[in-house]
Amino acid sequence: MKLDKPVTGGPCWTELGTSDLASAKRFYEGLFGWRAETDPRQEAGGYTIAHLGDAAVAALTPLYQEGQPVAWNVAFAVPDADAAAAQVTEAGGVVLVGPMDVFDVGRFAVAVDPTGAAFQLWQARAFPGAGVLNAPGSLGWVELMTREPERAVDFYTTVFGWSVNASERYTQWGIEGADFGGMVTMDDKFPHEVPAHWLPYFAVADVDSTAADATQADGTVLMEPTSVPDGPRIAVLRDPQGAMFGVYRAGYER
Repeated sequence: MKLDKPVTGGPCWTELGTSDLASAKRFYEGLFGWRAETDPRQEAGGYTIAHLGDAAVAALTPLYQEGQPVAWNVAFAVPDADAAAAQVTEAGGVVLVGPMDVFDVGRFAVAVDPTGAAFQLWQARAFPGAGVLNAPGSLGWVELMTREPERAVDFYTTVFGWSVNASERYTQWGIEGADFGGMVTMDDKFPHEVPAHWLPYFAVADVDSTAADATQADGTVLMEPTSVPDGPRIAVLRDPQGAMFGVYRAGYER
């Protein structure tokens, strides 16, 4: 990722909806060195913010709605959540939740793109999003997994104005050319029941040792550590409750 802080249109936050908050806190604290603090207010619903030092880097939450999958979600920064939600609808997406205020920290909405991938919109007020990006233990890349890449390109460039850097091998998303994520076309290797989704990647100092640590903590390695041609070393993991996420070697800029 070529961004070191949240910018308009780019990824600004990631949060995990999990079926076992206490277990998830132990797993990710051990894996990434996070310090997780749960908001004690009843109206916060168990919302837990993970920190690296003093910097907020991610959130862990209980499942708030019936049928909500255990999964990581990615939020994109917008100047006006209501206007962005309207753009989502006009471009063929669906707004599932909000826009709504979150105390005094911001305004957010949950949406689904036309290919079926869920994401969030975040209009910052007191809370801008992640205090650090692209450093070990923090969000460093976001990847859209979809079966309809052309439709996805039309949607996201319309809603967010992203730049697109496409090659035969991979498509990258950017803000004025500063790439922050990519897109993978889901082929027959992906089970039919797996929907389109956004996959966050966290930067780590050592991909192989992180994958081994995840396994020892009852996680699963879905894609073994691999060195991408002309790219970083990466792996895709699954936590004990079933949420998928990626890791990659910190310090690499696509």
